[in-house]
Amino acid sequence: MDNRLILHYSGELDQHAARKAMDYAESLAVLYPAECYELDLSGLTFMDSSGLAVALNLYRTLQRSGRRMVISGCPPQPMRVFRAAGLQKIIPFEEEATC
Repeated sequence: MDNRLILHYSGELDQHAARKAMDYAESLAVLYPAECYELDLSGLTFMDSSGLAVALNLYRTLQRSGRRMVISGCPPQPMRVFRAAGLQKIIPFEEEATC
């Protein structure tokens, strides 16, 4: 897809990393007004509920400006966190939808 920005996350997306990840994603949304943002989570080894805040915050920011977001490459452990919160019903995952 043209005009897609891919953000690749690796390691742990927990309480300690979430604020920095959120600020970075927000900065990219301002600097690079792509039509669609892909959160590639294939490199994550762990994610807690703080990771939900990162994804949801970026999703809402993009939605306000008419842009889209999709999550791809989500490993099983982070996917369990998304499912427990019901976010897979709000934010599209690559298996379900593309930009």
